[in-house]
Amino acid sequence: MVVTNAITFLSYVSICITLFVLASRTRRVIAKDWGYFLTGFALFIVACGSTHAMEVVTTWIPVFWIDAATNFITAVLSAYVAVMFARRAGEIGFGVNDYAARLARTEQEKRLMKESLLAAQKLEDWSRMSAVLAHEINNPLESIQNALYLIRTSSEAPMEIVDLAKGASEETTRVIELARSTLSFFRQSAEPEPVDMAHVVDSVRFLLAPMIRRGAIVLLTECHGDTKVQAYPGEVRQVLLNLVRNACEATARSGGRVHVELTGQPLGVEVVVADEGHGIDADMIPRLFQFGSSTKGEEGNGMGLWTVKHIVTRHGGTIHVDSAPDKGARFTLWWPREFMEPAMPAMLFDQLAETA
Repeated sequence: MVVTNAITFLSYVSICITLFVLASRTRRVIAKDWGYFLTGFALFIVACGSTHAMEVVTTWIPVFWIDAATNFITAVLSAYVAVMFARRAGEIGFGVNDYAARLARTEQEKRLMKESLLAAQKLEDWSRMSAVLAHEINNPLESIQNALYLIRTSSEAPMEIVDLAKGASEETTRVIELARSTLSFFRQSAEPEPVDMAHVVDSVRFLLAPMIRRGAIVLLTECHGDTKVQAYPGEVRQVLLNLVRNACEATARSGGRVHVELTGQPLGVEVVVADEGHGIDADMIPRLFQFGSSTKGEEGNGMGLWTVKHIVTRHGGTIHVDSAPDKGARFTLWWPREFMEPAMPAMLFDQLAETA
C-alpha cells in the first residue's frame, strides 16, 4: 500500500506540474477563463494525489484530521472540476470537431494548392515555349512572304499562280501578326510604361478570334475618352485576356454577345466586361477571387481570377462582379492612370489567408 500510494502521489504531482507549465506557455493563446479552468484542474489532480500521500502517512502516524482536511479540499476541487466539465462539454466537443474539420480542409487545400502550382508551372513552361516558337517562326515567315511577293510581281507568272501567291501572302501576314501579338503578351518590361488599353483589347480580340468564330460569339467593344494608363503591358494583357476569354467561354454555350466597354476617367480607366452566359452561383461570388476557386469545375485550376485580382491590386486598382442566374456576369475593373504599387507581401498574405 505504501509503495503504490507513493507512486500514485508522485504521478499526480508530475501531472499537476505539467499542467501548470502548459498553462504558463499557452497563456497568450488560450482565453483567461480556460487558463483558470486548467489551473483548477491541476490543483484537483494534486489534491487527489495528496489523499494517497496521506494514506502513506497514516500507515504509521494516525493524523486523521489532516487526512479529513485533505479529503475535504479534494471534494471541493472535484466538485468544481465536475461542474466546469459539464458546463464546457459542448464547447469542448465543438472545438474538437472544428479542429478536425480544419485539419481536413487544410489537407485538401494543400493538395489543391500543389495541383494549382503544378498547373502554373506547366503554364509558365508552355508560355516560354510559345514565346520561343513565335520568335523563331517570324524570320522564316518573312522570307516566305518576300518570295511570294516576287512571285506576285513577276511578269512571267500565270494569273492563277499570282492569285494563289496573293492568298498565301495574306495568310502569311496573318500568321506573322499572330506571332508578334503572342510575343507582345509574353514580353514583360522592367518598369511600368504607357499602355493603351483599347489597343490591348484589339490584340485580345485577335488572339481569341478562333474561339469567337467557333462559338458564333458577337464581341462588341466600345471606347470612350483617353484609355492610356501607366502599367506593366504584359500584366494588362493578361488581365484583359483572362476576363474576355472567360466571358467568351461562358457565352459559347448560348451563342450570345460579349460586351467590352472602356471609359476614360480623370484618374483612371473603367473597364466593363459583360457576357450573356448562365451567370455565377450566388454562393460562389464571395470566394470568386480566392486562390483555388473556379467556376469551371475540374476544368479550371482556380488561378485565373485570383491572378487577375492580384495584378489589379498590385497596380492600385479594384475589380468586382455582378451576376444573376441566366443573366450573365458583369466584371467592372477600375485601373488607375498612374501606377501605385501597394505593399505586396501584406496583400499577398491577406489573399492567401482568405483561403484558409
